[in-house]
Amino acid sequence: MLVPLGFAWVGGDSALYDHGLSLLITAVSGSLMWMVGRRYQRELQPRDGFLLVALVWTLLPGFASLPLLFNLPGMRFTDAYFEAMSAFTATGATVLTGLDTLPLSINVWRCFLQFVGGLGIIVLVVAVLPLLGVGGSQLFKAETPGPMKEAKLTPRIAETARGLWVVYVVLTGACLLAYRAAGMNWADAFMHACSTVGLGGFSNYDNGFGHWDSPLLDGVAMVFMLLAGINFARYFVVWRSRSLRPLLQCTEARWYLGWIVATIAVIALRMLADGSYTDVWQMLRHVSFHVVSLATTTGFASTDYEQWPVFAPVAMVMLGCFASCAGSTGGGIKMVRMILLLKQAQQELVRIVHPRVVNPVLFNGQRVTPTVLSSVLAFMLIYGGSMIVLTLLLLLTGLDLVSAFAAVVACVNNIGPGLGDVGPSANFQGLTDLQTWVCTFGMLLGRLELLTIWVLFTPQFWRK
Repeated sequence: MLVPLGFAWVGGDSALYDHGLSLLITAVSGSLMWMVGRRYQRELQPRDGFLLVALVWTLLPGFASLPLLFNLPGMRFTDAYFEAMSAFTATGATVLTGLDTLPLSINVWRCFLQFVGGLGIIVLVVAVLPLLGVGGSQLFKAETPGPMKEAKLTPRIAETARGLWVVYVVLTGACLLAYRAAGMNWADAFMHACSTVGLGGFSNYDNGFGHWDSPLLDGVAMVFMLLAGINFARYFVVWRSRSLRPLLQCTEARWYLGWIVATIAVIALRMLADGSYTDVWQMLRHVSFHVVSLATTTGFASTDYEQWPVFAPVAMVMLGCFASCAGSTGGGIKMVRMILLLKQAQQELVRIVHPRVVNPVLFNGQRVTPTVLSSVLAFMLIYGGSMIVLTLLLLLTGLDLVSAFAAVVACVNNIGPGLGDVGPSANFQGLTDLQTWVCTFGMLLGRLELLTIWVLFTPQFWRK
């Protein structure tokens, strides 16, 4: 909270007192909880790790919403919590309008929360916990996206967490400088660098990237969104080995880029056939920008893509459900799970023809264990069930089918904008309180990859 407080102090905006009061309340609350719990010490068990991760991601957005509640007239707690959760989970869905007129420090706070939540604040905590004499491997396992969570980059979990954060901060710094060189001022560059590398998509303008209408800025955003959608562990290995080979040989990264390029080509051909644009290069620019934005679950928009042929927005939103790599700041089920599902489906088709064939599922040249495949299938079952249940809840409240399904897809996959009433030309402001809470829960589910949350609802978790 010192970051927006510093911006408010230097800029002298109206939110200075609000940030100070929010910081004070948060510090006092944290101190009281520490005083109450400091005498209880025992070994952190795996179930404690899952519970602590869920509590952190549920409680901190409540404190993060305080500056919005104090500064914005008429702001309700439901909307403020939704906005904070959206920022914290790097979703990018918003209930606010008039972003251009908000105090600078409020917009900085929204975007900076996406930077903090992008890679996962728990990873940062894991780097600090060993200094306090507490092991953090349980937290890292519960927080890290992707199915293969046992693989460690370094022998010590704290070194892994610090290495990932170094990569993350360096990439964010490079993005900030690139935005500044491409024409943004320092404040805009800082906010959009946080949103871009965090793959959150918040902006301090209602028109988003359409505010500048700059091909150069669109290009910078695409480059860093693509980079942030790749497993950060790959960059760590590249730096440690001083070679690009680990990145170039990554099966997931190749599939990730291949799907994005293929989707751009198909949508561009559809747009040419439809005659939506007279300028081919302008069409390619907008199609490329929005495909990359939604595929990486960033959610930036420079134009209303819902006005395109209906295939285009639906294809882009669906791509955002799985395109990002595991270990990136993107949402969705992750490309590695999609690859494993397709390979396992292929394996079953081969087995029908040749029942006795030995045809193991391989990933990056290594055999995938039945345990991992089983976890992927279980995840997909829970993912599908969660999407259906949340969509039915929104339909039960009276929301139309397109908006309900698009809102659930956008929130659970942390994409941000959806279609219909929650599309790029609108936002989530028109939802009722119950609908807003359903979408808030969907964002939390997606950010913690469903299993971390749903396991808390099982009787076995609480049974001694």
